[in-house]
Amino acid sequence: MKNKYEEIEKAVKILNLPEEATLRQIKEHYKKLITKWHPDKCKKDPKKCIEMSQKIIEAYETVIEYCNQYKYSFKPEDVKRKREREYEELWAEQFGNDPIWGCPKK
Repeated sequence: MKNKYEEIEKAVKILNLPEEATLRQIKEHYKKLITKWHPDKCKKDPKKCIEMSQKIIEAYETVIEYCNQYKYSFKPEDVKRKREREYEELWAEQFGNDPIWGCPKK
């Protein structure tokens, strides 16, 4: 039997998810793949379509189960810190290491 990490890693590959994904991205990847491989829509190889649909559903359930165990913090200081980090990341993407406008080196 595989350990939980291996199951999640396999599920992430099946759903073609990046290393970090929002719930919205997970759902979008799932919907796109299940639409493509759903046996009612996929006429090429019905047996393969059924097999892929089952894998996609199982992968989605594995990832969602993992996500549902994550605790989100709504403490004001955590929300504020996250917002500040997002702004810093946006600024770094925009200006990078520019000597005038870029982020100071740490």
